[in-house]
Amino acid sequence: MKPYFIAILILLAGLGIGIVLDIALIRMLKHLAKRSKWKIYRVLGTSMKKMFVVWSTLGAAEFSISYLSFGVRIEQLIHKGIIIVAVASVTVLFMKVLSRSLQETEDKVLYGSSIIRFIINLFLFSIGVAIVLQIIGVSITPMITTLGIGGIAVALALQDTLSNIFSGMYILSVKQIRPGDYIRMSTGEEGYVEDIGWRNTTVRMLSNNLIIVPNSKLASSIVVNYHLPIPEMSVVIQLGVSYDCDLEKVERVTIEVARSIQQEVEGGVKDFQPFIRYHTFAESSIKFSVILRVKQFTDQYLIKHEFLKRLLKRYKEEGIHIPYPVTTIYLKREKGSS
Repeated sequence: MKPYFIAILILLAGLGIGIVLDIALIRMLKHLAKRSKWKIYRVLGTSMKKMFVVWSTLGAAEFSISYLSFGVRIEQLIHKGIIIVAVASVTVLFMKVLSRSLQETEDKVLYGSSIIRFIINLFLFSIGVAIVLQIIGVSITPMITTLGIGGIAVALALQDTLSNIFSGMYILSVKQIRPGDYIRMSTGEEGYVEDIGWRNTTVRMLSNNLIIVPNSKLASSIVVNYHLPIPEMSVVIQLGVSYDCDLEKVERVTIEVARSIQQEVEGGVKDFQPFIRYHTFAESSIKFSVILRVKQFTDQYLIKHEFLKRLLKRYKEEGIHIPYPVTTIYLKREKGSS
């Protein structure tokens, strides 16, 4: 049998073995992921797809070179190419495993953000590039020296980018703004923090549109975080009743309606006791505040909606009057006028 036929058969055998190993390994990892609480099996199962195919084929290619007479120079180039591809595949595997492990971690605030994954992937990629350069015979020491000398120029050129990267790392480290929090910025924009990236923070508005905020702007902005220290928050509703109303009755009826809202409407804190506080003698009504409590910021809209509907119906049944604004004009008649 001719040598190149043997080489082709070896390559095909390596490819076949890789496919079999890949299928068997993925099935085993899926089985272990179902039976075990360790998340590493699921991470490896999704990260190692096709890896055994690549490695087995590379091994077969390395073995088949001996059956082909390319010459020493070409064989060395092929050998280095195989090693470079192997190093690249291992680097990609490590990047996938670490990235997906961070996504699976319980601390989504710090490790679930894309900026952390970006920094780790950049570090692993740099190591892979350094190894490849060493393999092909390029010394990295002069390159590191050159980068050190040109570091100031690079820092000046990438001043805005570096500012956003360090601002994003600062935001994550202090944990005052976290993915999933509902925030309102001093410029008026508000929404849920979707992700803190290496350059921008993405905020999803209630209208489902996205706000892209540079990390440096967010770090220097005045921000209200409605999820800290806890997502629960009070909801204050301003109302007014006529001066002819019995305030004790108004208080009792209002609290009964508010209590039913807290217990029955989704988003209300069931063990919270609502209350009211009278505060102003206004022109046509006595003003007061009703204090309710919701589980998170967006729950207030349904709570207010149901509370106002039920309260108006109950006030009508109880004869409690909510007056329209009234202005009384007194006309003084002068002596001698008709």
